Amino acid sequence: MDPSSPPAFVTRTPVFHPPRRPFAHAGAFICLVVAHMARAAIFLDGGYLRRLGRRYFPDIAVDYARLTARIRERMAGDVEEPLGLLRTYYYDCPPFQSDPPTDEERRRYGDYRRFAGSLDCLRNFEVRLGRLQLRGRRGDGSPIFRRKRVDLLLGLDLALLCGKNRVTHVALVAGDGDFAPAVRVAKREGVTVWLFHGPRGGADGGSTSGMLYREADARVEMDAAFMSFVRRLPA
Repeated sequence: MDPSSPPAFVTRTPVFHPPRRPFAHAGAFICLVVAHMARAAIFLDGGYLRRLGRRYFPDIAVDYARLTARIRERMAGDVEEPLGLLRTYYYDCPPFQSDPPTDEERRRYGDYRRFAGSLDCLRNFEVRLGRLQLRGRRGDGSPIFRRKRVDLLLGLDLALLCGKNRVTHVALVAGDGDFAPAVRVAKREGVTVWLFHGPRGGADGGSTSGMLYREADARVEMDAAFMSFVRRLPA
């Protein structure tokens, strides 16, 4: 090169190096932890709880926030991972009303709506209502009612939550054998099903269907000690 010649300039395209992110994998780690966290949903059959109370615990009024906490606590004691709660679902039918309703029917219906509204205000609590259908009358004149949509709603909600991998554990407070198919679906999806039931003594098998009892993965009897824990405290 002639030293008297002007220097040649070489143009280089700058290379951009993004700043290093020391926590680039933190999100993936958090997702991994959440994916392995156990999560439960609680399904309450309101009609079953009322029958249980009338038959075995007539002096106990249930506090549903305490009932939810007790069920979750009982399950968490047997689960290795931390157990979160997605939601508690309560299924029931409001009192029947004639067309037109009597004054007594209006009063009972109003009382029930206030009760259901108080449940709806509880944290992570959802009330799902069906209806009562008058099917006829007994020989003594007392009405015969049939629940509509309650069993269907509960069974569908349980199966859908399990099918979408929203929960790993389900607590079912019920006694009707019609729920057994939904329990089988949940188990096929890898969900552990806990049955919380009333006393099973007596010639009729007590308060719970034998088919439902056998289908569950784990069973907890709601005995006098359990019910005393979830008793509504005086205001």
